[in-house]
Amino acid sequence: MAPLVAGIDSSTQSCKVVVRDADSGELVRSGRASHPDGTEVHPDAWWEALVEAVGMAGGLDDVAAVSVGGQQHGMVTLDEDGQVVRPALLWNDTRSAPQAQRLVEERGGRWWAGATGSVPVASYTVTKLAWLGEHEPEHAARTAAVALPHDWLTWRLRGTGRLEDLVTDRSDASGTGYWSPASGRYLHELVRDTLGHDAALPRVLGPAEQAGTGSGPADGIPLGPGAGDNAAAALGLGAEPGDVVLSVGTSGVVSVVTDDPTADVTGMVSGFADASGRFLPLAATLNGARVLDAAARLLGVDLPTLDRLAAQAPTGADGLVLVPYLEGERTPNLPTATGSLHGLTLGTSTPEHLARAAVESVACLLADAVDAVVAQGVEVRRFLLVGGAARSLSLRQALADVLGAPVLVPPPEEYVAGGAARQAAWVLRGEAAGPPDWPLPGLVTVEPADGDGGARARERYAEARGHVLDRVVAGPSG
Repeated sequence: MAPLVAGIDSSTQSCKVVVRDADSGELVRSGRASHPDGTEVHPDAWWEALVEAVGMAGGLDDVAAVSVGGQQHGMVTLDEDGQVVRPALLWNDTRSAPQAQRLVEERGGRWWAGATGSVPVASYTVTKLAWLGEHEPEHAARTAAVALPHDWLTWRLRGTGRLEDLVTDRSDASGTGYWSPASGRYLHELVRDTLGHDAALPRVLGPAEQAGTGSGPADGIPLGPGAGDNAAAALGLGAEPGDVVLSVGTSGVVSVVTDDPTADVTGMVSGFADASGRFLPLAATLNGARVLDAAARLLGVDLPTLDRLAAQAPTGADGLVLVPYLEGERTPNLPTATGSLHGLTLGTSTPEHLARAAVESVACLLADAVDAVVAQGVEVRRFLLVGGAARSLSLRQALADVLGAPVLVPPPEEYVAGGAARQAAWVLRGEAAGPPDWPLPGLVTVEPADGDGGARARERYAEARGHVLDRVVAGPSG
């Protein structure tokens, strides 16, 4: 009988645990627990949810290895005794936008792209450290170590309490803004400049290097290095070079596995590492499935009804266009932008048209992100759509239409947790053996509809987006 492995996904909204067969990847059992809302969360809430989710999954007593995937960028600050200094600032906390702008202006986008693979925006940990140093100097002074959510949870599972036992992996380190995917080194001077002093940083492990042995709910169990959520999802999908993963959850993410690092001086594409030893250039949007949630609230319907309404309107919604910057935006980097509706007429003032415009806005926003990644010279082989919003039939079709290419939809799964479990199985096998070959059955292929409706919808979206960009650049008096 094959050993069992467990994967943990500590995401923005919840903690999921899956237990799988290490050889086949077959799901044996699972559990889930919610996280509190907000962009600032005390890490203890993640730990409590992890313990609850492990219990819901039947515990880990029969599991041979565990690994943790987690939301990227979140700033966890620890004092010299290992105590949390302040609640963590999450990836979607944009209060550090002024610090991000200052950091880029001081060194230039070209320097940042060359040094770290990415130009920092408010999501990145380095900008949050700069915010901490400026606005909470007393907390900055207490900070002896800085970790990311998955680093902290792996450390808690290990249970030693020693700062020197903090570890991370390439994928999550590459989202800090102070680690170089190309050289594999930390840029400690960036931490000193932003925080005001040196701080301990997690040791960066290899893709299948053991992170130690667990305690508590994972007592005596080998721990994997873990991964950032997008890299874990790519590993869970078995993504190979050229595979574009379109993930639509709280945010929208476009990532592509590549053999070579990227360095986008515009900042649109983050030059991250992946969880397999390759690279994962990524373009993320702050707005994803919540755009559909907002449209459903406006119309007073649930999401399945929104999907049916969208299917009843024509491609392009007869010219009604939603620019979905409902929480600001990261791609393009417009943290203070708001959403806007264009082309509203008597004829387009229907629930069907608004539903269609909302769905197409998410598709166009993701297509823009795909264009940004492709502009870095990245090869595209196929598109894989995952995330909660992948259940929307109208979104599947809209993406195929605006991309002008087939979109493959795997069955609904917890791919981040599944990727963490696959990494745990890899730890058992040894790094030289490579990750296990877990099948991806049940792929649904969505072909573009006949005609050029998708291309026209993108053109109208681009025009409406241009109006928003002009307004943001001009400012309140423009």
